[in-house]
Amino acid sequence: MSTPTVPTGRFSADPARDPWGEWALILLSAASGAADAFAFLCLGQVFAGVMTGNLVLLGGSAAGVGEHGVALRVVTALVAYGCGVACGAWMGAGLRWRLPMMLLVEVVLLTAGAVLWGLELITSDGDRLGLLAVISLAMGIQGRIRATPTNYFTGTLTSLVGRVALRSLRGEDRWVMGRLIAVVVGATATALTVRLWPGAAAWVTAALAAGALLAELVPGRPSRA
Repeated sequence: MSTPTVPTGRFSADPARDPWGEWALILLSAASGAADAFAFLCLGQVFAGVMTGNLVLLGGSAAGVGEHGVALRVVTALVAYGCGVACGAWMGAGLRWRLPMMLLVEVVLLTAGAVLWGLELITSDGDRLGLLAVISLAMGIQGRIRATPTNYFTGTLTSLVGRVALRSLRGEDRWVMGRLIAVVVGATATALTVRLWPGAAAWVTAALAAGALLAELVPGRPSRA
């Protein structure tokens, strides 16, 4: 069974040539899980990166099921994520920007959100909506330039399980498994932070994305335009 098609313009890693690129993907996968956990737990039970889940929530809201106001939050996340994808596509078109620069934009957005949350400046529903937009924008950029499991979880899992069933696992599948595990680890880390130190909850995502950026900057790696 083939893996999901990677859209043109998105950067992917080759484990044989670029293990640091795979570590960056694992860290970004953890950041995706952390971002979605933070958005769901702290910003109104919607997702920042899993747009399929948001569409399901929107359908439930249209039927009068679910938390009050969820439709507005879902639409905000969808629009912001779409803007992020558009920005990522523009930055990557014709190799306009190098990958580390694109990741830096994501890190800046996530860090800004973490600062606002940590300083307790997010106090109203409108503020939470704005912060959701910032985080979804960052996840849209990431989803365009780097394929991570929360963007393509079903396809990633389907391909992996299919290869397990056919006993046709490949060497790089250990990295695929690592990415799926990283999503859970990132979400768990955020959930624990929300419980033990709520003001630092948004920093989990920002720190993981910053770690991925550092992995991309390791000297001596293959050239990544």
